[in-house]
Amino acid sequence: MATPPTSGIDLFADEVVLDPYPAYAELREQGPVVHLRKNDVYALTRYDVIRDALADWESFSSTSIAFNPMANEALTGTSLASDPPAHTQLRATLTENLSPRALRGLKGGIEKKADALVAELVETGSFEAIDALARAFPLEVVADLIGFTGHVRDNMLRWGQAAMQVLGPMNQRTAENFPIAGELYGWCSAVKAGDLAEGSVGRGIFEAEARGAIPPDTAGHIIHQYLGAGVDTTIAAIGNIVALFAEHPDQLALVRANPSLIPAAFNEVLRFWPPINAWGRRATKDVEIDGTVIPAGAQIAVLLGAGNRDPRHYENPDAFLVERNPVDHLAFGYGPHGCAGQGLARLEAHAVIDALSRRVERLVVGPEVRVPSNTTRSIEELPVLEVIPA
Repeated sequence: MATPPTSGIDLFADEVVLDPYPAYAELREQGPVVHLRKNDVYALTRYDVIRDALADWESFSSTSIAFNPMANEALTGTSLASDPPAHTQLRATLTENLSPRALRGLKGGIEKKADALVAELVETGSFEAIDALARAFPLEVVADLIGFTGHVRDNMLRWGQAAMQVLGPMNQRTAENFPIAGELYGWCSAVKAGDLAEGSVGRGIFEAEARGAIPPDTAGHIIHQYLGAGVDTTIAAIGNIVALFAEHPDQLALVRANPSLIPAAFNEVLRFWPPINAWGRRATKDVEIDGTVIPAGAQIAVLLGAGNRDPRHYENPDAFLVERNPVDHLAFGYGPHGCAGQGLARLEAHAVIDALSRRVERLVVGPEVRVPSNTTRSIEELPVLEVIPA
């Protein structure tokens, strides 16, 4: 058995997190596993290897999803950072209110909200797409769902962003965001059922704890996951929808002509620009991949964005094509840790795509602004200069 090839690429360098695709292409060609010397991680670069690793929780543990020990320690006991059987029990309560059946009751209200918001923005003729749509819409949906009130609603954005930043290595971005992520952690540790709106999902999690469905003192951890893992990623996905349809009006026209393409269009948005590009795992033993060995205890970087552009799996992977319908994309992960909130994210994104495709023929946008981020790749600012209504 050989050792994997090595690379001097820094996965968390500003230029890489802003546009990782050239680095991903280089790493994919080196091999399915590449040791990154600067980060001391073993990067999984190709679709099949990534999917297999995400399914194999016994070899690739989720107890090290972050790239620094402080964040991993803080996440101990959460659904995100645990393995079965503990993970199975925690996830069941997390997903109880996110099942297709539970979400059916929310569908009409979410679609109505999205349509009203898009109608209002189209009417104004120009707007800042990230603040006015990509942030405003999911923040309101999640706040209402979990039952957040008062100062928590006001802090959701900064808390959600910080929770993702601190998953990186101990760089400046991580260090600056630890105090903010600490505010979220502190609030989740102290929150009580009475702090959340009556009839909300948040109250329901506390009721599950009270009846013994989850271990004592874990309701706050589950609420932390809704906010920490679900907000920043959905904001990124909705911003990407606007940017990609502005850049590809022909693809928006296809959806407008055939609304049944809405789910396929969102799958392609997620494949083309996944909100999360790198996610951590820990090798529990020596793992053999394609004739090379990842040593036991090694930190793994699962490059979801690299897998989603693997030409071994997707034909013409660098093209944005809504008719492709890549239902097997990796943006939501795979296996036991596949994104627990993907049903809600789809509901929100489908509602936005539906409203845009019905009401907009073309979006004329200014330059998108991105800022470097350890985990979430998203657009910070996207001015819509002109809306040509449908």
